[in-house]
Amino acid sequence: MLLRARPIILAVFFVSIAIVFVSKPVSFDRTYVIALLFYWLFSSLYSHLRVVDKTKNNIPVDYGINYSLSFALFAGPLGLFIFEALFRLTEHMTKKYLKTAEPDEWLHTLYNIGSFVTFNSLAFALYDLLYPLFQPVPFIGFWLLIFLLVIIVSFLTDCCLIIIFYITGDIRTQREALDFMKTRSWTDMGKTALTNGLLFLFLQEQQWDMLLSLFLLNYFVSRSFFSKSQSIQHKLERDHFERMAYTDFLTGVHNRAYMDKTITELNGTGEWIGVVVADIDNFKAINDTYNHAVGDEVIRHFALTLRRFLKEDDFLFRSGGEEFTMFLRHRTFEESVRLVEEIREAVRHSTVLIEYMAAKRPIAYTSSFGLYFFQAEGSMSIEKAYIYADHLLLRSKESGKNKVSAQCGGVA
Repeated sequence: MLLRARPIILAVFFVSIAIVFVSKPVSFDRTYVIALLFYWLFSSLYSHLRVVDKTKNNIPVDYGINYSLSFALFAGPLGLFIFEALFRLTEHMTKKYLKTAEPDEWLHTLYNIGSFVTFNSLAFALYDLLYPLFQPVPFIGFWLLIFLLVIIVSFLTDCCLIIIFYITGDIRTQREALDFMKTRSWTDMGKTALTNGLLFLFLQEQQWDMLLSLFLLNYFVSRSFFSKSQSIQHKLERDHFERMAYTDFLTGVHNRAYMDKTITELNGTGEWIGVVVADIDNFKAINDTYNHAVGDEVIRHFALTLRRFLKEDDFLFRSGGEEFTMFLRHRTFEESVRLVEEIREAVRHSTVLIEYMAAKRPIAYTSSFGLYFFQAEGSMSIEKAYIYADHLLLRSKESGKNKVSAQCGGVA
């Protein structure tokens, strides 16, 4: 719970208050008011486009562009505090209105105000101290200093968050803390440095048209990126749910629903396909001798063995219980028969190491196959071919099991 870190959060907030009290008063002139309105408006617009990492559950960690550094360099700690308070409270009230606020949203708001004011006020002091050293460097002195300040602010922000996450239990080891810090992108820091450096220069020269142009450019680029990210995320979610709907959870291969979908897609294509129906011999005896958990292990082993022999264009489905169906593609009838015989031999010579009665035991088993090879054209459908392959499987069972029965059909 974030409430555990409340003392740290309040401490950071009150440190920012103390910094404001000892800092030089801000000049509330026309330039400051215009700048404040620009920053407040575009920060509020940009806030819903930020990339937020919630992998640590409690505090949304924002790795997008933040404008606080440039405003701190322009207006000092007090000017920055006014901006942060206005922006964060606007953000807080918006989330409350939209019902998207975190349970401890008020702590998030206090932390954001306190941390951004504290660390960027330090950057403000360092800028005054270090600028004479960087100024003589031609062309890039100013930018090197801005990038250094972004690195310092980012490092201090991460350290503060790590302390909070340690208190809340979201980070427990030194390795987790290092991994957390590694998630910060150097590219994002460079983008933040470039944006804040340009904004600061425009503020100094009061180039409001350039300031507005940069804000708009950043907003539209971020909006485009956000829309693409959302689209990709939605596609990933759809793909994930589709995989769940079409995957057999015991074996990880395609299920009967995906088999029906594939049949619809392949019917009438004119393609020569080997439909193979296979199952485990004497499977009921395995369940009766051991238990269903052992039976599941044998089914998983059988599925892995079948999949090992198939090519990328082939299909493997768990069509029921211990029964599996394969669609062999881009092969001749002879090649298909030879492949199924290889699979049968591989199953016969393999064992499944299971745990039973507190001991490891190897189980050997065999399998039977029915193969019907045909051309998916005209009135000859894959559904019919599946029935024929199932009859061929029954023939293998009746003739002693551990056999392959195959037939080459044609266009009906």
